[in-house]
Amino acid sequence: MTGGAGSTEGVRLQKALANAGVASRRVAEQLIVEGRVRVNGTVVTELGSRVDPENDLVDVDGTAVQFDQSKRYVMLNKPTGVVSSMKDDRGRPDLRRFTKDWDERLYNVGRLDAETSGLLVLTNDGELAHVLAHPSFGVTKVYIAKVDGRVTPQTIQQLLRGVDLEDGPISADKARLLSSSAEGGGSLVELTLHSGRNRIVRRMMAEVGHPVVELVRRQFGPLHLGTLPAGRARELTKVERGALLTLSRQAAGQQEE
Repeated sequence: MTGGAGSTEGVRLQKALANAGVASRRVAEQLIVEGRVRVNGTVVTELGSRVDPENDLVDVDGTAVQFDQSKRYVMLNKPTGVVSSMKDDRGRPDLRRFTKDWDERLYNVGRLDAETSGLLVLTNDGELAHVLAHPSFGVTKVYIAKVDGRVTPQTIQQLLRGVDLEDGPISADKARLLSSSAEGGGSLVELTLHSGRNRIVRRMMAEVGHPVVELVRRQFGPLHLGTLPAGRARELTKVERGALLTLSRQAAGQQEE
């Protein structure tokens, strides 16, 4: 932290919190006095405390505060038929059409197959993108798969125990059967995975004898797709940004250990 009470360097903590949109300055002062604000992992209760917004890490009730307003975090409900690329060398529909409303140069975090729809994060925060995309950090993704055939509870158990694929064994973190039709209407399965392997859900379901017909990613880490229509993008809310930044800072802390 840049100086303590009485220091003339940096910005007063309550002002920094107000500037970041956390709360009004009066409410921010109350949060500080109540011991709900940490700076670089240490609880700060003095109203005279100052911080350097460019370097200090501040959280309120355990949720990270975003001071850098140049960073953009966007959620897209990617429709089918669109490739997860900012420029496709084969001329297929790409993600550029969804980023034109933002001045910043945004990039997709990870990928979804062209025929898979659902939640994709677009950002200009490279550090956060690395944490979200790299499987070593264990960020979970939740998929809803419509598959051929009648999935049984035994098949769900098989997915949880693991299946052997050509690039090694894989198991679902969670799996549950949402619906199953005896009349040939197929089944709906929810799978939670932290793997970043290519086409992993499709390959897992094919391995257990139930090829995927439709696939949508509903959750990515702490983010939920909710009611965002296909083909629409929106900036993350303050709460969603805080959740992502908290995740990123926790991962950075693990790397340092």
